[in-house]
Amino acid sequence: MSDQTPLPILEDLQDDIVLPFRTEKSRAVGRLVRLGACVDTILSRHDYPEPVSEALAQGLALTSMLSAALKPGGKLSLQTKTDGPLRVLISDIELPGRLRGYASFDRDRISELAAAGGKVQQAALLGSGHLALTFDPGDGRDQHQGVVPLEGQSLTAAAHTYFRQSEQLPSFIRLAVARHRLPGADGWHWRAGGLMIQHLDADPAEENETDAAGSAEDWQRVRLLAATVEDHELLDPTLAPERLLLRLFHEEGVRTFTRQPVHAHCRCSRERVQMFLTRFGRDELADMREPDGTLGVTCEFCSAKYTFELDEVGQAPGDEKDSGP
Repeated sequence: MSDQTPLPILEDLQDDIVLPFRTEKSRAVGRLVRLGACVDTILSRHDYPEPVSEALAQGLALTSMLSAALKPGGKLSLQTKTDGPLRVLISDIELPGRLRGYASFDRDRISELAAAGGKVQQAALLGSGHLALTFDPGDGRDQHQGVVPLEGQSLTAAAHTYFRQSEQLPSFIRLAVARHRLPGADGWHWRAGGLMIQHLDADPAEENETDAAGSAEDWQRVRLLAATVEDHELLDPTLAPERLLLRLFHEEGVRTFTRQPVHAHCRCSRERVQMFLTRFGRDELADMREPDGTLGVTCEFCSAKYTFELDEVGQAPGDEKDSGP
């Protein structure tokens, strides 16, 4: 499905980008993500409860940040599967910057959590299960996957666990989500942002004890600086990402690289859905018919609905032709 018309925005808004950077003094690398119309387009296609929208928006921001390590043609998928009210959350991106996501949830259980009073916590929403991150570099190279448990924790906490266990890199991750009123736009619109930094140690074979101690101090200092970032700074559409990084890390000597654009894009199409339906037998297709006799398929990612006649995807029930092996 092609992208929807973007929201009206000011010319100086700094949206829908991932900005890689590094700090020279403390040898940290990082990414700053800010999503505006992109995340709002994805979420507005569904009637999600607010806690589900917030969780999916965080997943979209996290996926965008992590994808900055891939080259064009690469893909990254984030998926949770749990016993909580938010049963499945999927966010994936295909470079350059084609982002999509959806969630499967139990509305009644979420309503029960909300009725108990207070804000629905993401740990209760997710419950127990796992988070899987699948990296596909493209160009025929092998993909790799990291899986970490979700045991009453947030996506941010699970991401920290992933980098600690799978990448063995000291990491700091902060995600922010909110709905804003934008100048020139009607109503409330979703926004998401995030900051991630990781420490690059020197070669252990060349590092002495003094270097190691200094390296640890560098990481502790830059991590504390990153922790001072406020949610409103990550989401502010009028605060240039470069200016925010300078505000946080000016004493470290921050260097930014080329911005990487992100946009809402679903890979579904009528042709792909039609090919999918041809996998079913004629009796199965008959059971899937709408009351008017047609076949209707709705994309889980973008909510686009495709309608087919039975003879477009297979033999109609009662057709005496040989259906083949």
